[in-house]
Parts: sequence; C-alpha cells; structure tokens
Amino acid sequence: MDSLANSNRPDIGLPPGSAVYVGDKDPGEMQLSIIGYDPSGAWMRQAGTMEELLGYRSSGGITWINVNGLKDCGEALSRLSETYGVHPLTLEDILNTEHRPKVEEFDDYIFITFKLIKANSERRIEIEQVSIILTKDTVITFQESHGPFFEPIRRRILGNVGRIRKMGSDYLAYAIMDSVIDGYFVALDDIGTKIEDFEDRAILDNDASFIPDLQDMKQLLLKIRRIVWPLRENLSSLQRMETPLVNENLDPFLKDLYDNVLQAAETVETYRELLSGVLEVNMSAVSNRMNSVMKVLTIISTIFIPITFIVGVYGMNFSNMPELDYPYAYYVTWGVMFVIVIGMIVYFKRKKWI
Repeated sequence: MDSLANSNRPDIGLPPGSAVYVGDKDPGEMQLSIIGYDPSGAWMRQAGTMEELLGYRSSGGITWINVNGLKDCGEALSRLSETYGVHPLTLEDILNTEHRPKVEEFDDYIFITFKLIKANSERRIEIEQVSIILTKDTVITFQESHGPFFEPIRRRILGNVGRIRKMGSDYLAYAIMDSVIDGYFVALDDIGTKIEDFEDRAILDNDASFIPDLQDMKQLLLKIRRIVWPLRENLSSLQRMETPLVNENLDPFLKDLYDNVLQAAETVETYRELLSGVLEVNMSAVSNRMNSVMKVLTIISTIFIPITFIVGVYGMNFSNMPELDYPYAYYVTWGVMFVIVIGMIVYFKRKKWI
C-alpha cells in the first residue's frame, strides 16, 4: 500500500529542490498578505501576486509575510526565495506537507516546519502543515490551506496589544508557534471528550461501530504523537542555537513553549493508554456476555440430557417393552420428565449456577 501511495506523489523522479506541492488534500488557491510594524505603528495589505506583495515591503521595522494555500504557488515561492535568499531545499520542504517537523539553521535565516492541529465545525480533527522562515527583520509563514488561525496575532499587532510590536522578528515567530501549540490543547480536549464517550460505549452490546471508531481514534493519536514528539527536539535545538536571529531574551519563552509541548506529548501518551484500557474493557464485556450466553445454553443442554435419554429409550422399536402396554405410560413419562426438569432447576439454583 505504501509503495502504491508513493507512486502517485508528483515529486517522484524530480531533482532535489523542485517546488512541487505534495499533500493529501486540496489546499486552495494561494492568498498573500503582509503586515509591517514597529513600536509606533502597524499596517496590513493583501496582495494578488508575489510581485505586488514584495512591493509593499518597507525598510524599517518588522515584516510578516503570510502565504495562505500552497496550490500552484511554486513560481511565486521561487520569486520569494530569490528576494530573501531561501535555499531550494527549503522550498521543497515547505511544499512537502508530509514532512516531519524540523528546525534548520542557515546563514541568513532559520527554517521551522511543524503541524497545526485543529477541530473543525463537525468536531473532526484536521492536521495541516505550517512553515516559518525567520530572518533578521522578516517572518514568512506558509499555511497549507486557508483559515483564520493566525487572526488573533494579527489583531494583537494592529491593535498594539501585548509585547509583539516592542520585540523583534524572533518573538513574532515564537508567538506564531505558541498559537499553534495552544491549539494542540484545544484539539486534545476534544479528543479527551471523545475518549470519555468511548468509555461509555465500551460496555454496550449493540454498538457495531465501536471497534472501527476506536481504531480510527488510535490512528489519529499515533499521527499526533508523530507530530508532537519531534517538536520537543526541535524546540530544544532552537534553544541551543547560537545565532543572532534568536535573542537571548527569548529563552524563557522558548522554555515555556518546550514545557507546553512536553505536556501535550504526555497527554497524547495518556490518551493512548486510556484507549488501550477502553479496548480491554470492551473485550472483557464481550467475553462476559459470551460466557453468560454459553452458561444459559449449557444449562439448557444439561436439562435436556436426561429427557433426551428417556425419549430415546422409549423410541426404540422393540416389541417386548412392558411399559408400552401400560394405559397411563404416556402421562407417567411426561410426569417423570417434568419432575427431572424441576429437580435439576432447583439443584442449579441451590448451587447458584443460575
């Protein structure tokens, strides 16, 4: 299956650094926006083309460029990479949404790619890739698909709320990562609610969808684990970098971010253990129900053994059977079988077998 899936990837056979989108969903048309700010003010613009967007750049303050949607944007990203000196392999990682989270340091920028986890309107968990290019005075973000996930950060910048406009580009990159990681806890809370529902469903005997739903949830938690655990190493690596692009004043914030990721990772592990426990409870409930059914069937079979013996004896085709000539033999036989059944039931009850 994996080899079949890989054969459909559009980047197979292309040279390294090819700007080709790789993903499992339609990311939508590209949308471009740019925000510029400094302690004294802020502005925001939307753009239809990369050339138009680059024309809005200002020489002072901090610039935040956001590329929303990665469909057919290879040429635009190549133009962006020429302006900021972004390596072609970085562009390849941005467009490959199946890439694992990582942090890479280059001469003039730091590249960060990780996953955004969110719950949609139908309470289904969605995962998409977010990439960040951090330079001295510019932050460039790439979202796999459209969505207002970073809108609160934009409002904070434009409304001069908090410390973003007083800090450098590294703090903006931190704020973006912090927003994404905070979203992990919202999604995990929703998953926790669903696990509680699984605990209630585990003992039901008419829920045919329980096992498939449980397996889907286990697969989702496995995906989230693969997202969260590498991010711990990435943040630790970012903390240890000796680079002018990350101010030492950011260390406490990165430490807090690392603690949040560690907490999310531990929550994922806890949920995986809970799901294993729920599956054991369900298997025990199924086993108990099966034992109850087998117990009833065994009792019924045991009761019918002596009755079947009597019927078998008097069903033999022998001529010399004195009881066959007795006028009340039929009624006596029924009476004997009835007494045997009652006697066995009373005996089973005294033994507390039924």
